[in-house]
This record gives sequence, C-alpha cells and structure tokens, in this order.
Amino acid sequence: MREILIISGKGGTGKTSLTAAFAHISANKIICDLDVDTPDLHLLLQPDHEKEVEFHAGNEAKIDPAGCISCGICEDMCRYNAIHQENDTFVVDPIRCEGCKVCVTFCPEQTISFPEKHCGTWYVSSTRFGTMVHAQLFPGEENSGRLVSLLKNEAKKLAKEKNIDCILSDGAPGIGCPVISSLSGTNFVVLVTEPTPSGRHDLERVAALCEHFRLRAGVIVNKADLNVDETEKIERFCRGKEYPLLAKLPHDSLVTEAMVKGVAVTELGESAIGTEIRQAWEQIEKLAG
Repeated sequence: MREILIISGKGGTGKTSLTAAFAHISANKIICDLDVDTPDLHLLLQPDHEKEVEFHAGNEAKIDPAGCISCGICEDMCRYNAIHQENDTFVVDPIRCEGCKVCVTFCPEQTISFPEKHCGTWYVSSTRFGTMVHAQLFPGEENSGRLVSLLKNEAKKLAKEKNIDCILSDGAPGIGCPVISSLSGTNFVVLVTEPTPSGRHDLERVAALCEHFRLRAGVIVNKADLNVDETEKIERFCRGKEYPLLAKLPHDSLVTEAMVKGVAVTELGESAIGTEIRQAWEQIEKLAG
C-alpha cells in the first residue's frame, strides 16, 4: 500500500488545492486530511459524514461544588492560575488548565475529578472522489499528533477493507508534531513551495525533516513565474539534494476560480495548469512505487 503525503514548510503555498486536484485525477485511493488543527480540504470536496466519532485526549480537572469546602489549597498550588473562587466554591478555567493533576492529588476532600477531555471530532465521509478520513480539533486543543496517527490508522484499515492501494494525504504546514506524525509510514512526500525567501527557507526546513526520517521527496514550485530568481534558487537546491522537481506551476487565476466554486482546478476542463498537474501526478505515482 502506498502512502503519498502533500506538505509544505509554510501555509498558503497551495498544497490543499493540489491535493484536491490529485484526488480528482487519481484512482483507487483513500483521501486523508491530516491538518487537524485547521483543515480545509473539506471546503473543496464537500464530504458527507458517514461516521462521526468524538476524540478524547488529555485530562482536565473539574471541581464538584457539592463537596468543595473552599479551603483554597487547589488555588494556592496551581501554578497556571487555572483555579479561582466564584461565590462559595472554586472553579477550574479549562483554557488555563494544563492537566498537571496537582489539585487532584492535594485536595483534602478528594472532590476534584480528572476526566479525559473531549478535544474534537473525527469523521469517515464520502466524497465525489472517494472515501475521506478527516477531523477537526476544537480551538486551542492539543494532541494533534495523536489524532493524526488515529486518522492514518483508520485510513489504512479502510484501505485494506476496500482493497485500495493508495492513501493520499494533505498534511499540515510547518515541521511540528502533526507533520512529524503524518510522515510516519509514508512512501513518498510531495513538498509544495513558492518562490519567495520564506518559501525557500521553509522548504529547506521541511526537506531536512524528510531527510531525518529517510523519506523520499519531490518538490512542486507553485506560482513559479512570479519570482524567477527565487525559482532558480529552489531548482539549485533540488539539484544539490537530488530531489526531483515535479512541476513549476504558473500563477493562474483558474486556481482562484476553482476555490471560489469549491472544486478542484482539474475539474474546470482542459487547461495548461491542469495538464502540468496531471504530469506531476504521473511522476509522483512512479516515484511512490
């Protein structure tokens, strides 16, 4: 089973638009949106939820007002200032609570519980391009790396059940925990960048991450014609690292039109950029084995 991951060193490079296009033109695949903090692939694929599951991770202190004697020990010991008094009892601010459990341990009345937090929801959905596995964390919640692993495992399970040989994933930008989690078990990584100094810098960072995990990668330069000098620098970087340059896509208003319509750019009929995306996908399939 092949796992193909689309990521970028920074946000806004066009990786989700490319993932949607690849989902349109590819066959026999499971689509997976691994950007669980700020997912947006659903905006282009309009999934219909078939399975909806709560995601629980981490813990959060909760004070039972019926048993609280207002001794104030929990407030004094909380270094995160997450506990304060309201009326005749103490309450926990869920935004400030770090789940350290010190209040639970030292409460003399043992009236503070420590349940798992409901951090978000994950889904298995149907789309016009096939089955999609995706999720949404609540604002400010953690454990995105764990949720990414859960989605990847669910996608693998579905792929085996449906005899599907490819998982196509849209990853998060950057080099943080969700990206590292998404790289696990991947066969080929597509690095999407743009011809700017920050785009090139962040490409180098995410490429170094792929090297660390000994993963094969290729590069797509989006809007390559907007800054020819920076595009040439990226090309030199790719040659030095022996990364295949999969495509140099031009700046094209057709991409914006597709985003406004909520479709993949390759769904808008024959076009120059659509042809280049198809050629890039042909290379990716060969390189992914």
